[in-house]
Amino acid sequence: MKIIFISLDTLRAKNLGCYGYKHPTSPYIDQIAKQGVLFEKAYASDIPTEVAHTCLFTGKVGLTTGVVSHGSQSSNLQKDYEWLPTILRKTGYTTAAVDNLYHLKEWFARGYQYYINTIGKTRWIDGQTINNLAKPWINEHKDEDFFLFLHYWDPHTPYLPPKEYIPEFYDSTKNPYDLTNKSMEPAYNHPAYPFFKYHHFDLLGNITDSNYVNALYDAEIRYLDDMIKDLDDYLCELGIKDDTMLILFGDHGESLTEHDIYWDHCGLYEATVHVPMIIRWPRKIPEGIRVNRLVQHADLMPTILEAIGHELPDNLDGKSLWPLIHGEHEEHHSQIFLSECAWQASRGIRTEQYKYIETYDPGPFSRPPTELYDVINDPNEENNLSHLLPGQVDRFKKKLNEWVESKLDDREDPMSVVLREEGLPFRRRIEKVLSEYGMTWDEWKANPIRQKIDFGVKTNSSSK
Repeated sequence: MKIIFISLDTLRAKNLGCYGYKHPTSPYIDQIAKQGVLFEKAYASDIPTEVAHTCLFTGKVGLTTGVVSHGSQSSNLQKDYEWLPTILRKTGYTTAAVDNLYHLKEWFARGYQYYINTIGKTRWIDGQTINNLAKPWINEHKDEDFFLFLHYWDPHTPYLPPKEYIPEFYDSTKNPYDLTNKSMEPAYNHPAYPFFKYHHFDLLGNITDSNYVNALYDAEIRYLDDMIKDLDDYLCELGIKDDTMLILFGDHGESLTEHDIYWDHCGLYEATVHVPMIIRWPRKIPEGIRVNRLVQHADLMPTILEAIGHELPDNLDGKSLWPLIHGEHEEHHSQIFLSECAWQASRGIRTEQYKYIETYDPGPFSRPPTELYDVINDPNEENNLSHLLPGQVDRFKKKLNEWVESKLDDREDPMSVVLREEGLPFRRRIEKVLSEYGMTWDEWKANPIRQKIDFGVKTNSSSK
């Protein structure tokens, strides 16, 4: 048996055809979804990348492992935590990764006999690079039982798809640099701008049309889809497709201007926490299954271990998905607890009907302390019901507090430790940029529009 575990970084469910998207971003991924099982309500309980992948490989949420923050200097995963690649290696599987998460934290290299580091000259990695590194390894080990982790970074920022992919998603008669279009002004005037100037906007040029940036995101997905097809075609060529459990998932999604978030993955809103999750295993999983129940990242580890007949570790937060796949259970999780600590610090609860969010530090954003959304009747989470349904807010607050206490087991809350000793990791990134211009965080956040020319932003009244 072969297991190929594929992280599609920054891919939100909403922009895939198999999840109802109207644009042709994912014809091949849609085909894979029809060949196996698609989980319609899959969630990243911990965001963004560092905490999401820690959860995926441990089967435990961040509050259990203590890893709750992306970029925190104090985060550490104790070596006694069960780690999926380590378990599989001990079981006899050849383990490998084509990835660069090791540069975030050392534990992402644990358990691999082969770690093919994808780090390059830039912070982004092209999907073809991943395939070029993965294919020779797959060919060399095609006759073995193996576990291969592939980490694709399309469509993570900066959105730089091959140019031929763009026209399908953006009208070529339009000018994305039209100075009369003011739709980019909120992004250029946002307090988070100093970070994104260097890591995103400078690489795209002086774009004035926000729809063009959204189109670049879609074009990135379409390119990624071709890379997945290229990989799958190679499995067919080698004759191992039918012996391979293929698992596709998003580590988190992306906000495309929703909730004052401009092309980034923060906020516990659906755009960021609702992710694709698809499993194909020919002859083992019937084709065309769609599961409409709440599931989460932590469920994938026990699902893999059950598939190979391995005993599950104790005290996992995740539960095997096989009862759902076989139609044996109607409910899996009655609620998913959510957490983030990077740009902002917040926790939440997603139930079948509601999304509840508590914000402890809003970072560069303006957030109320509590948010409550009826996600059935308000799927875009535009109407905060906190003041209209105080009883519901109290119940969710109590439930969240009880859950946190049960997980801590007399430990100090790791999110509180990060906020007290380091502050928000991404705030530090902005402060580093601001210090070069002799500004403080408070000065910038108080009036970013006044300061934007200092960072070289061209306003709509200036020449391109």
